[in-house]
Amino acid sequence: MKYEQVPGATKRTMNEKTLSEIDFYRIREEVAGFCVTQEGKQSLLEREPLTSSKKIEFYKNAGREWVTYYSCTHRSPVSFWEPISGLNAIIKTDGASLNLEQVKALGQFTIAVKNIKANIALHTDDLELKLLPEQAALLPDGTETEKKIFRIITSDGELRDLPEIVQIRKAIAGLNAKIKNIMQGYTSDQKLAGVLESTVPVLRGGRQVLAVKASQQNRIKGIVHEVSQTAQTVYIEPEEAVICSNELVQKEYELQMVIKRILLELTQELQPSVPFFRDALPLMQFFDTTFAAARWGMENNCVYAIPCLAYDKSGNNLDEPPLLLKARHPLLGSKAVPIDIRFMTGKRVLIITGPNTGGKTVTLKTFALFSMLNQTGLPIPAAEGTRLPVFSNVFADIGDSQNMDMNLSTFSGHMKNIAEAVSGAGEDTLILLDELGSGTDPQEGTAIAMAVLDELIQKKSFVLVTTHMGILKNYGYTNPCCINASVEFDQTTLSPSYRLLMGVPGESHALDIAERSGLPKPICGAARNYIATEQADVSALIRGLNRKHVELNKIQKEAQRKEAEFTEKCDKLKAKELELRRRDNELKKNKQQEMNDFLIHSRRQLENLVRELKEGEVTRDKTLKVKQYISELETNTERLNAKIEAADEKITRDEEAFAKEQQKKNAHNGANAGAGGNKSKRKLSNAEALKYATSFGSSAGEASVAGSGKAMDIEKPLVFEPGAYVIVGANKNEGVLIKEERKGLWSVQFGSVKMSVKQKEMKLVRRESSEPKPTVSFDLAGSEQSGEYVNEKASERPVFELRLLGMRSEEAIRALEHQIDLCVLNNFTHFSVIHGKGDGILQQTVKDYLSHCPMVKGFNYAPAEDGGAGKTYVSL
Repeated sequence: MKYEQVPGATKRTMNEKTLSEIDFYRIREEVAGFCVTQEGKQSLLEREPLTSSKKIEFYKNAGREWVTYYSCTHRSPVSFWEPISGLNAIIKTDGASLNLEQVKALGQFTIAVKNIKANIALHTDDLELKLLPEQAALLPDGTETEKKIFRIITSDGELRDLPEIVQIRKAIAGLNAKIKNIMQGYTSDQKLAGVLESTVPVLRGGRQVLAVKASQQNRIKGIVHEVSQTAQTVYIEPEEAVICSNELVQKEYELQMVIKRILLELTQELQPSVPFFRDALPLMQFFDTTFAAARWGMENNCVYAIPCLAYDKSGNNLDEPPLLLKARHPLLGSKAVPIDIRFMTGKRVLIITGPNTGGKTVTLKTFALFSMLNQTGLPIPAAEGTRLPVFSNVFADIGDSQNMDMNLSTFSGHMKNIAEAVSGAGEDTLILLDELGSGTDPQEGTAIAMAVLDELIQKKSFVLVTTHMGILKNYGYTNPCCINASVEFDQTTLSPSYRLLMGVPGESHALDIAERSGLPKPICGAARNYIATEQADVSALIRGLNRKHVELNKIQKEAQRKEAEFTEKCDKLKAKELELRRRDNELKKNKQQEMNDFLIHSRRQLENLVRELKEGEVTRDKTLKVKQYISELETNTERLNAKIEAADEKITRDEEAFAKEQQKKNAHNGANAGAGGNKSKRKLSNAEALKYATSFGSSAGEASVAGSGKAMDIEKPLVFEPGAYVIVGANKNEGVLIKEERKGLWSVQFGSVKMSVKQKEMKLVRRESSEPKPTVSFDLAGSEQSGEYVNEKASERPVFELRLLGMRSEEAIRALEHQIDLCVLNNFTHFSVIHGKGDGILQQTVKDYLSHCPMVKGFNYAPAEDGGAGKTYVSL
């Protein structure tokens, strides 16, 4: 909830006597010690437990945000200032003037306001603060006030060297120097060595004087300021010094008048700033107190309790029961044993039993103290998940209430406290009853205790009771509004462990503790003989319940441990998933930015080149510049492609490694499964199947050849090389490899179109030809060659680009004829001829020859970007 202003001072609604008994005031004072300013400390010391859930959550939410802030910055956002609460009255009074210390305090306050706003604004976004920035926005602007103040004083609170002040101070300094010279003239005069008692001037009445021997006082003219007790020494101020000192007094008085006038004028100038100080002070106290609470909480490993008030999906009010987890009383320090107090739905009375000195009373005080600290907006030393309600009042009957002055016995003192509690009890009241029913006849005391509990249950109050009465243990079992609890007792050491066991009543163990405390064993033995058999049976039952509770507690802790491990694993997986998603997104953003930069840079360069070409004639330098740009563009593109391919190859290697690891695991699992005597079958991977098939085929073929002694044809394996045929894409477009532009990237001819294609995107194929191919045969049984035909020019192959530049017409026609012959022999259906433009003679010769050649299917000039009319594509 957003507050327009900080909640004001709280009125006392709680029982002050009870708050004192549960040590609330001691803890509040300890927290106040963490405040930076005296006014913040005083504000916290005046804060009482609140009854408004909204105000309580307001303070707690501010504290939570301060914990986040301080955990990250480790700096105090609150600056020190001296108290200013009473200075507004002086400023508003006409003719009144602030003194220098008060002006300094106001200056410190304006600096503190500026700092708190700056510190909160600096970390609002990165720490996701909400409430603190809202409150900081309510702080009025004190810039003008700050300027007015620090125009007069420095940051140290000293008066600045204003022109009118500087002039007077110079005069004062000059007079002091003159007086000093006068005194030095007397003390250094050798003629006066026998006259002066000391060569060092002394101060008397704020003036420098000389210590002169009484018998020689006539030697120095001046004013006698003092005579020593022995009348042997006279303190004289020389006449020359008197004149200077009188003038000095006047100048100092003049300086004080100027300073007073300046401060008076400043006070009048600050009258418009009265609303600033009035409105900003409560907010600054709020920041100081909430930050102090957060720091105290961090020092003591505290948390802010969550409210018991909750709502379902339909908006209906659901009151969850109070819950204290690992609660530690702050006054016990490191000796405190964490306890859990779990109320159940519908059960508002907790009856705690167990041995003396076991911690029953401390448990009562801990719950009440934590409730009041929570309602003051302070953190509590407990674990996360602690849940506390809001009580309208708290009453307690703790300790011995005997009072001789008021004629109250122990029992009557208890009854007076209980009567007050019953009278003020309500549905949202917390009541603590320590040793209920004690101090009188056990039977009557028990009856009173049950009657009191009946009344409090009817009023639906929250009640915490400690007792040794056995009947009250049974009352806790039989009444549906009650729940039993006990403080644990260690049977081996015969001492309490100070842990609270919910749902189980406890034994008092009075005899064990008495014997341990020094009571003679015969007396303890006799006391045990007096115990009735029925009571012994009840004790045995309680001990059995305690053992069952311990076993159940172990099972519960184990389940909680496993649940915590599972939750931790889920959190790690989720964090890993988020990290992977973040990295993926970062990679995408980086890639996109890189491409954008590359595109923008290339576009700018291209535009500049086009502009240069348009503005002037085409020269060799400009042509080279364009070619250089295109070369750089290709280089950059290759660099980007290389990065992508490298990443792709790494992913492929990782996938292969992962697959091998999985295969090993599967093989290991298969081996384990077959250990029982049954032979397990498993599928072979494609690689293994191919391996076995290849080795089998090879061995079989070798055996067959060796056995038959007949010749067999050896077919050349398919490799990526110029002239090889490939198919590309889902449509299986057929092309011919021209040349390898770089590793993994080939130039491929598809009809009249030439493209660059990655090697991994292509598949080698054999080109079926109707022409007879020369074959080579070997007789594996003998050493002589049995083939009928051997191609002597088998190594000569046609070229993809036939360059005729610089040839004569006859040479060009012979080269073209030879190229076409090789193409026919190698089933090569496409090639290109580079003849250039020049005078057009070679171009016309090629055109005439191709037009009359019967092997030529068609020809055409290349596109402009691939040579234009200087190059011809040929199809056979």
